[in-house]
Amino acid sequence: MFSHIMVGSNDIARSKTFYDAVLGALGAKPAIQDDKGRLIYMHNNGLFLVSKPIDGKPATHANGGTIGFACGSSAQADAWHAAGVANGGTTCEDPPGVREGGFGKLYLAYLRDPDGNKICALHRVG
Repeated sequence: MFSHIMVGSNDIARSKTFYDAVLGALGAKPAIQDDKGRLIYMHNNGLFLVSKPIDGKPATHANGGTIGFACGSSAQADAWHAAGVANGGTTCEDPPGVREGGFGKLYLAYLRDPDGNKICALHRVG
């Protein structure tokens, strides 16, 4: 369904440290940077990018928006969360754990990246 997801950043070097850590916890390689300075992560047929806004205005986060990253286990989601907190992210929502809803049991861990974007690690509990 998606070709790619991109978030804005006001500090690309800070974002690289953060996303190299959290996406590395999922098995992704460190970002490559294109000639425009954008960070590009390619993993499991997904493409995630980080860029300074092309309009020259400051990057802001989406109110109500969340980007979810698939995890193979609750332990991987916990490692993702720990890597994020250790690299400039802040925990948000409830602590990592199982939640039940219309999609069944999900293990979720939420963070705000250093620019305020809300991201989530999700593992579908068997």
